[in-house]
Amino acid sequence: MASRNELQIKRVYEPADDDDGARVLIDRVWPRGVTKQAAALSLWLKEIAPSAALRKWFGHDPTRFQEFQRRYRAELDHNEIAVSHVRDLLKKGRVTLLYGAHDMTHNNAIVLRDYIGEQEHSPLKG
Repeated sequence: MASRNELQIKRVYEPADDDDGARVLIDRVWPRGVTKQAAALSLWLKEIAPSAALRKWFGHDPTRFQEFQRRYRAELDHNEIAVSHVRDLLKKGRVTLLYGAHDMTHNNAIVLRDYIGEQEHSPLKG
């Protein structure tokens, strides 16, 4: 079992593992072909996902990822309640952010993990 408080990411299609800690689905839409039992979620936090408009604009196009990151971070800046849910879970132990995208290098989970990680290490964090 995980002993460190850390934030990791994983595709929801990968099997649940004891080392996952709290499993948080961060997509607005339920992933196709995944049962609730297989997902083994601690929480489905739809509210932290990119807006429908941003998700559609991005369209999983890697050439738009840099701008997607900027826009999604701006949304997260105005979504303190949802972000605080992840932070609160993280205070208790490991958290695994689950996402459904096929692209493992250009997705919202990477942006969210980095966003929260940067805030956790910020000297201005109170």
